[in-house]
Amino acid sequence: LELGTYETLKLLHKYPFILPMEQVDKGAIRFVLSGANIMCPGLTSPGAIITPVDKGTIVSIMAEGKQHALAIGLTTLSTDDIVRVNKGIGVENFHYLNDGLWNMKNIK
Repeated sequence: LELGTYETLKLLHKYPFILPMEQVDKGAIRFVLSGANIMCPGLTSPGAIITPVDKGTIVSIMAEGKQHALAIGLTTLSTDDIVRVNKGIGVENFHYLNDGLWNMKNIK
C-alpha cells in the first residue's frame, strides 16, 4: 500500500462518512490498537455492527461505545461471507490510532 493512496484516520475523523463503517465489539479494541487484523467473530458478535460491502472495500473500523474510528482496513471477504464463514480475518488492518502514520509530523 502506498502512502497517499488511502484515507488516513485524521481525515476520517474530520469527515467520518467518507468510508463505509464496520464496528467491532469492546473486546476487540485493544487488539485492533495493537495492529491486529479484524477477525470475523469480532464483527459478528453482540456489540458489533456490519455495513454490507464487497470484498476489497476500504472501511473505517469503529468500536462499540466509542465516537471516532480506531482503524482503517481492507475487507478480505464480503460482509455476507464474513457473517456466513464467521472465522478468520474479515478486515486487514493497515492504519490504526498511534501507528507510524498517525504519529507522522505534518509537512509545511
